[in-house]
Amino acid sequence: MFINQLFQAGGVVMWPLLAFSVVAIALIIERVRFWYRINTRQNRVVREVLHLYRLDNVVSALDKLQKNADLPVARIFLAALQLEEPTPEEFRLALESEAQAEIPVLKRFQNMFDTIIGLAPLLGLLGTVLGLIVSFASLNLGDVGGTKTAGVTAGISEALVSTASGLIVAIFTLLFANTFRGLYQRQIAAMQEYGGQLELLYRHRYERGDRTYASTR
Repeated sequence: MFINQLFQAGGVVMWPLLAFSVVAIALIIERVRFWYRINTRQNRVVREVLHLYRLDNVVSALDKLQKNADLPVARIFLAALQLEEPTPEEFRLALESEAQAEIPVLKRFQNMFDTIIGLAPLLGLLGTVLGLIVSFASLNLGDVGGTKTAGVTAGISEALVSTASGLIVAIFTLLFANTFRGLYQRQIAAMQEYGGQLELLYRHRYERGDRTYASTR
């Protein structure tokens, strides 16, 4: 009943705001699951892979990576380690190319979040304008007795409810969008750090001529 009254008070802009809120919640749930998977598994997997590679156990390292190919850094490592006897430059390029390919995956839905954050307050402002139009249309300066007070009150109610709803949707989405943006920046730094460690290990093997262990054949 309260929701029905809220929508009646907020006016027509409440429906697109409802759509925005549903979309935002669905995307937030997907991103939370995505980042939870990365933050709970990736660091452990990468440390184990680097340890195995340092011990020349490349087969076990590759097997570990393939079992965790749903992680961004695992896919980056696989792109380089599956090359056939690459030079250090080719190895580095493989790491960098795959890292670039992972960026859209990490930033997925960011544009949608930005759109909701930008449009929700504007829709609320539109509701404010429409509500004020209703209020002024109902206002009759000659009607001092206030017989049309209900129309003025309804217009002001529409203006306030729609504005508040737009701000709530935007603020709620902004909090999560900034959190995901921070996780993205941390992930980029982690990808650079782990990629650099793997590249150093490979260069060390390449310089000592141990290409058999450095390649996957």
